[in-house]
Amino acid sequence: MTLRPEIHELLHAGTVIPAHPLALNADRQFDEARQRGLTRYYIASGAGGVAVGVHTTQFEIRDPAINLYETVLKTAADEIELAQLDRPFIKVAGIVGPTEQALREAKLAGQYGYDLGLLSMGGLKDWTEEAILDRVRAVAEVIPVFGFYLQPSVGGRIFSYDFWKAFAEIPNIQAIKVASFNRYQTLDVVRAVCHSSRREEIALYTGNDDNIVADLLTTYRFTVDGKTVEKGFVGGLLGHWAVWTQKAVELLTEIKTCLNNHNEGLAELLTRNVEVTDSNAAFFDPSHNFHGCIAGLHEVLRRQGLLEGTWCLNPAEDLSPGQLEEIDRVYAMYPHLNDDAFVREHLSSPDLTLSFS
Repeated sequence: MTLRPEIHELLHAGTVIPAHPLALNADRQFDEARQRGLTRYYIASGAGGVAVGVHTTQFEIRDPAINLYETVLKTAADEIELAQLDRPFIKVAGIVGPTEQALREAKLAGQYGYDLGLLSMGGLKDWTEEAILDRVRAVAEVIPVFGFYLQPSVGGRIFSYDFWKAFAEIPNIQAIKVASFNRYQTLDVVRAVCHSSRREEIALYTGNDDNIVADLLTTYRFTVDGKTVEKGFVGGLLGHWAVWTQKAVELLTEIKTCLNNHNEGLAELLTRNVEVTDSNAAFFDPSHNFHGCIAGLHEVLRRQGLLEGTWCLNPAEDLSPGQLEEIDRVYAMYPHLNDDAFVREHLSSPDLTLSFS
């Protein structure tokens, strides 16, 4: 399976890909209407795709007693098909687990028309790096792979530079999301890709929710075999962009304009980076080791009327003490970052094709 040309072009040009949350009702049962509404919200916001079945969708969807993985893939794919878009829209499916499970999920994603698999290396802490690379090679034979460097605090692990160098050489690796939340580890990935023979074939996406704008503004430069090689992050696949998405689309456009105009407006965007990071701290709850990161996103969507509540599949996952007040604070401090007016306009639209719920 290879990428369609229009999907490949959009992926490499760079776009906004929200990590799709899971809509639940007060009984913690799947809320299909609001799930579909969320997908319509991302489409209407101008996002270039969605990532479904990922950490933000809650890994518990794979538990046999819950069994929602296929349901969320199908629901999003159906809504995207119903939208009849006249532009490319990237469908990314989260893929986890040992090789057998990962291959099963990759094949299922392909059945529902997903373009890429976001392949998590989480939960494999006792595997050698070579064993994990063999797993990646196997999945890449089934579906184009979106690599994923996940921070240890939410189930990931640290990999060596040599791992990423070998990773980048695997055919059908189309992109890498760096969500290490660490400058040194981010640098490892970018340097490895730049030293790879496939550097022009791999798009870099930020997943560093603590440094989104700066990641997108930065050009990495290395000398490789006597020649200067430059590369940067072209877009983001982010849990943070699951909320205030319409403003995220505007932000990425502003960043691209800055880069194409000799860094005009750079200072203002660096200040925006701090504002976005401060907002992310309220949503993602790093002060409690990211315990409330999913519930925090749900709270923003609840305030906007897109979700009924903040419920997660795991009852222990909820907002942390003080997190609600932190969300209040960033809402008041950075009103220019939210897209509440955009959401209100669509929720009240008489045209049901535009309504999110």
